[in-house]
Amino acid sequence: MARDSNATKARLLDAAFTEFATYGIAGARVDRIAEAAQANKRLIYVYYGNKEQLFDAVLQRALATGSESVPFDAEDLPGYAGAVFDHLVERPALMRLVLWKQLERPGVTDEESTSYDGKIAAVRRAQGAGRIDAAVPAADVLTLVMGLSQAWFGAVGGPAADAAGTGWAAERLAEHRAAVVESVRRITAPAPPAGGA
Repeated sequence: MARDSNATKARLLDAAFTEFATYGIAGARVDRIAEAAQANKRLIYVYYGNKEQLFDAVLQRALATGSESVPFDAEDLPGYAGAVFDHLVERPALMRLVLWKQLERPGVTDEESTSYDGKIAAVRRAQGAGRIDAAVPAADVLTLVMGLSQAWFGAVGGPAADAAGTGWAAERLAEHRAAVVESVRRITAPAPPAGGA
């Protein structure tokens, strides 16, 4: 029986991910989620409590999957930024889900705060060891790295879009990624020693 409930929960989370990424929390419909998951609507409330709690579970699962797929590496922030970029290219709905979270449920969860704190501490250690420029506070370095990794996804109708403005221009994808990686390399490179060349 546990196997069936786990399969149902997974189907509900998958269907809810698509629904929330498309419509946000306010626009999402529990009926559509249940139908897409081929599950009884009542199970959403049994497993997750309410629509907002279901959204939180979907977001937490997506962020955990991202952390597993793209481990944080303060010793190679340019490589990390490129990996985050790749992860988002493969999962364009994830950025939409995150944007809905920021619009409809602003604030930081305990899990997010713990994750950020760990990354900031790792950046601070790398700065202390001279591997990352220490002129910018560690929290700002992390914010800039994440912002650059996600920048192309927020450029609505901008240079990242194809001619129709509906998707990625495939021929530019490698250039976009290279720009992200190089930008992060430049902002995190240790400053040359005073008086050095």
